[in-house]
Amino acid sequence: MSTTADPLAVLGSLPGVADSVDSVRKAVDRVYGHRVMRRRSNEITSEAALRGARGSAALSGADWALEEVRRRTDFGGEGEPRTVGAALRLTAEAGQLLSVWRQSPLRVLARLHLVAAGGGGADDAIGRPRLAGETVDEPLLRLPLPDADEMSGRLEGLAGLLLAGSQAPALVTAAVVHGELLALRPFGSYNGLVARAAERIVLVGSGLDPKSICPAEVGHAELGSQAYVAALEGYTSGTPDGVAAWIAHCGRAVELGVRESTAVCEALQRGAA
Repeated sequence: MSTTADPLAVLGSLPGVADSVDSVRKAVDRVYGHRVMRRRSNEITSEAALRGARGSAALSGADWALEEVRRRTDFGGEGEPRTVGAALRLTAEAGQLLSVWRQSPLRVLARLHLVAAGGGGADDAIGRPRLAGETVDEPLLRLPLPDADEMSGRLEGLAGLLLAGSQAPALVTAAVVHGELLALRPFGSYNGLVARAAERIVLVGSGLDPKSICPAEVGHAELGSQAYVAALEGYTSGTPDGVAAWIAHCGRAVELGVRESTAVCEALQRGAA
């Protein structure tokens, strides 16, 4: 990244990024202005959380129908039920960590991994970045994996950028956090779920989506895993075009999340919630 005082803001000036930022801002403003939001915003928030968790789980290989996620109560089994349960727990936990994020992003990331893993039990790898020689279980991502030393250094660098503050738009910061965590895969498992939860925290904590009604995870799932990985490859290339394409991809995901919540608003308005 750039050595200027505000490297995130530099990314915001990449060609095409300003258009994405503007488009997202207008979409978010529209859904916040919906008449249903004045009376039933808590219902929209709850529904967005459920749909966001479903979308995040789908990108991690558990592509369940929304009604199945809504109906199920037991997520203790291995495989897909465990993934869906982890996504649901993370979505619920993310909103509780906004104040901590501003003081210690690394502490929040550790907490998110612990929550995703369901507590961790006797596994001392849960809730901490991986060490040299430890493997990563992230089958849907085939990108080269940085070694533990590189990962640790870049993770500290990301935290430093966040703590230093930035004039960059929320979309840019959220996309960088999301992309960097996927590139680094700092934990032995659940990195995708954690990265998307961190993106949600940035979007909410920045004030762009304070009520958490614009689930980017829905959009990422709708755009599909193939497009998701291709855009991520652009980010990890480090080229201006690649990074800009990843930010635009994340922006489109937010807009699709807005569309989802707008449809929920309209269903509530019709009395068909």
